[in-house]
Amino acid sequence: MNIKTKKIAGIGELLWDVLPQGKQMGGAPCNFAFHAMQAGFDTHVVSAVGEDPDGKEILQVMSELGLDQTYVQNHPDYPTGTVTVELAGEGIPSYTIHENVAWDHIYWNKDLAKLAVEVDAVCFGSLAQRNQVSGNTIRRFMETARPECLRVYDINLRQSFYDRETLFQSLKLSNVLKLNENELPLLAGFLGFEGSEQEILTKLLNEFQLRLIAYTKGSQGSWLVTPDERSHCEVPSVKIADTVGAGDSFTATLLAGTLNGLPLKKIHALATEVAAFVCSRHGATPRLPKHLLEHLKPTN
Repeated sequence: MNIKTKKIAGIGELLWDVLPQGKQMGGAPCNFAFHAMQAGFDTHVVSAVGEDPDGKEILQVMSELGLDQTYVQNHPDYPTGTVTVELAGEGIPSYTIHENVAWDHIYWNKDLAKLAVEVDAVCFGSLAQRNQVSGNTIRRFMETARPECLRVYDINLRQSFYDRETLFQSLKLSNVLKLNENELPLLAGFLGFEGSEQEILTKLLNEFQLRLIAYTKGSQGSWLVTPDERSHCEVPSVKIADTVGAGDSFTATLLAGTLNGLPLKKIHALATEVAAFVCSRHGATPRLPKHLLEHLKPTN
């Protein structure tokens, strides 16, 4: 199968990150979709913007980046989402996420029902489930997707926009989990899991019948865990511009490599290198170097 025929979707928030140096288009699903697109896949963003200048500008930027807008809904009654981002030491972002915006109101329709059964992989998170409308749409999308579809829950806990029920239902609907060193103890606490990091990862894998867990630990590297294999990868030394979007690029590379049938350790090394490159550039959507994209090609 040609990789162009494989479809990947990112569903959830679409917004402006208002950074100290200006605003950048953001939202984990959009960042994820952009990097999956760079890897050669047919990618789609499922979200919503307002019928306002910010919304028109987002659609323009998406067009310039080459991102499909077919499933980006336009809402006259809600503003386009914005997030105020402040960067601490080492470029670590903190977020103020404004509420009751367009991406809180992604409506389920026949077009999304059709897309859901076509995708080979889809990525979703916790944040866009804070509102019942988008939350119901996201859960319905996951329930409609084919059993073999890679359903990636990139947990992305932000502020107080999550609860035990959201986490539990999302884990049940997914077969791949991505989380970081801050999110693992929170998730373990919600689920009543105790033990070492590796023991908790094993419990998550078994309890929710996951195919893969990606566990990132910042400067301490990351782990990929499957029922049969574990891989640890150190972080390459790079001069950090900011870390916005690095995790999304890691997830996109992880899925691209998996769909293309690459070995786990190669996927891990590539995802780590891609995320490090994104950290070395300002913004979440830098163009990736050709040598990285070459390594992501299918093995057959």
